[in-house]
Amino acid sequence: MSARVSSRSFLPSVPDPLVSILIPCHNAGAFLDATLGSAFAQTWPRCEIILVDDGSTDDSVARARAWESRGLRMFTQPNRGASAARNAALRAARGEFIQYLDADDLLAPTKIERQLARARSAPAGAVFTGRWGRFTARTEETVFPDANPLFADLAPRDYLLRYGSQDCMMHPAAWLLPRALAERTGPWDERLSLNDDGEYFARVVTQATAIVHCGDAVSYYRSALSTSLSAQRRRRHLDSAYLSLTSITEKMLAFENTAAMRRAAADLHQRFAYDYYPAAPDLVELALRRAAALGGSSLRPLGGKVFQALSRIIGWRAARRWQVRLGKFPAPAADEP
Repeated sequence: MSARVSSRSFLPSVPDPLVSILIPCHNAGAFLDATLGSAFAQTWPRCEIILVDDGSTDDSVARARAWESRGLRMFTQPNRGASAARNAALRAARGEFIQYLDADDLLAPTKIERQLARARSAPAGAVFTGRWGRFTARTEETVFPDANPLFADLAPRDYLLRYGSQDCMMHPAAWLLPRALAERTGPWDERLSLNDDGEYFARVVTQATAIVHCGDAVSYYRSALSTSLSAQRRRRHLDSAYLSLTSITEKMLAFENTAAMRRAAADLHQRFAYDYYPAAPDLVELALRRAAALGGSSLRPLGGKVFQALSRIIGWRAARRWQVRLGKFPAPAADEP
């Protein structure tokens, strides 16, 4: 098992720490005012808000400029991806805590304040998560996945096991990181686009001593948008998803190479196969072979009654191709030149 921090150095001793809210932005003009409004509405009095525009071609820069009089610190760069934008924002940050916030997501007003309240009595080296829900247009319609197995105080080992073997996630805005933990974790992997956050926060977890969940610290994850990265099936994004998968499972097994952790890693590979077939059949086969090498997985593909019935008759691959033909599952996309 990798070494863990035993001191309280991750928790600043200052009574009112500065929190840096870091926002990567690329063509998010339609949502940016709402996102910045939620950042400036935080009830925690000591926040700095930093936005890095990553080569937007819409009105994102103009909209962000309008917030500079409120104290927004804004930087621009050529389009290099969200991970590069987050790294640039982190280099500019001065806070003792780091709050990531994607440019189309929202924070509840008390989100940071509630997590910092828990930080006062948190275990040494802890990182903080909060409750989050999905919405598309109106936060009043947010659906909160209260059965999310990550909505709990967890040891790093248990977080990794649940993340691997259960269909669950924690989106970037749900976290609050002590700056020292972010520095120990290292930068975001700029090779990644799809699931760059999954890879980054897996590293955060392996460097923390505890994950402290704050059920009253709420954030809102905007989803079901055709332009969102998670909806993409272009080859470069699929390659990113597979690279993220291999990096996450390597970190899991370096942290603890046990039968339980190998099973969780196998489950992650198996889920990748189900999620990305037939968009990337070559990556799917690599994932299936790796799952078998790790001891195998008993996960079944998610789907409705018709899909499950077809899977039993003609196999899950043929059933998935049937879904794609009917438009019930994302199809492969032609990559851009």
